Amino acid sequence: LEKPDILLLDEPTNYLDVEHITWLKRYLEEYENAFILISHDIPFLNSVVNLIYHMENKELNRYVGDYDHFQEVYAVKKAQKEAAYNRQQQEISELKDFVARNKARVATRNMAMSRQKKLDKMDVIELAKEKPKPEFHFKEARTPGRYIFTTKQLVIGYDEPLSKPLDLEMERGSKIVLTGANGIGKTTLLKSILQLIKPYSGEVHLGDYQHIGYFEQESDTQNTSTCIEEIWSEFPAMTQYEIRSMLAKCGLTTKHIESQVRVLSGGEQAKVRLCKLINRETNILLLDEPTNHLDVDAKDELKRALLEYKGSVLLICHEPEFYRD
Repeated sequence: LEKPDILLLDEPTNYLDVEHITWLKRYLEEYENAFILISHDIPFLNSVVNLIYHMENKELNRYVGDYDHFQEVYAVKKAQKEAAYNRQQQEISELKDFVARNKARVATRNMAMSRQKKLDKMDVIELAKEKPKPEFHFKEARTPGRYIFTTKQLVIGYDEPLSKPLDLEMERGSKIVLTGANGIGKTTLLKSILQLIKPYSGEVHLGDYQHIGYFEQESDTQNTSTCIEEIWSEFPAMTQYEIRSMLAKCGLTTKHIESQVRVLSGGEQAKVRLCKLINRETNILLLDEPTNHLDVDAKDELKRALLEYKGSVLLICHEPEFYRD
């Protein structure tokens, strides 16, 4: 409404439903001024941007075009740099070897000195440290009974009903996605099924032998514990080394692991919550928008892990490219 000259948008599609993402996409396509966008939603990105600034190892590099084009150019640049690095390392070791063998002999000392000078002047290529890629492997519990849950005339809601009476059932092995507009009651339905909140009316029956893993949309912002303490309180029998390596597997660095959870970015907090989830034995996963805040690598890995998971999944999600496979 302010008709700004420039818009700064930090992951604006998180939490938005499909309809509003489409609306925002159209708005940005028609927006005549400049905007800077941070986003992990690649299809959305590709449809609205024409420049990419890529941040890596304290450097910012500019690429013309969309994200797909950036990835192609980036891969070529990375390969060229690695080849140049390997050639230079080879040259360095040959020069060092020559200097070591010849600096003591009077006849060859000058040649050795000039090679040493060349070594000292050399602009050494440094390869970027690979950032840790997360690995998610859900621990699986024994098989549950045939029905995960059944509902009889279930109406969800708080002070007033949010649904018509629902007769639903979910069978073992199903992988179901729940989509729909914001505020329509998806999380309320999930919490009613889990019996975390009372239904407005009607009833829910959970099946036998259930080991439920629940991923909540938000974490507690008042929580002052560090990542290590957070995971340790869930798995008190483990050693600190085991806790640290569990968090590292989820793509968190030592600095993150020792920080308080509440100071981490949204994506890092989500990885801490995923760390709890994957290390507990489950046969049912109830996931409430697990892809919000997650970067591309983490999203791809979570998708792979859910495809591999033998248990049942009920997922709330607004990203078709995440859930449709």
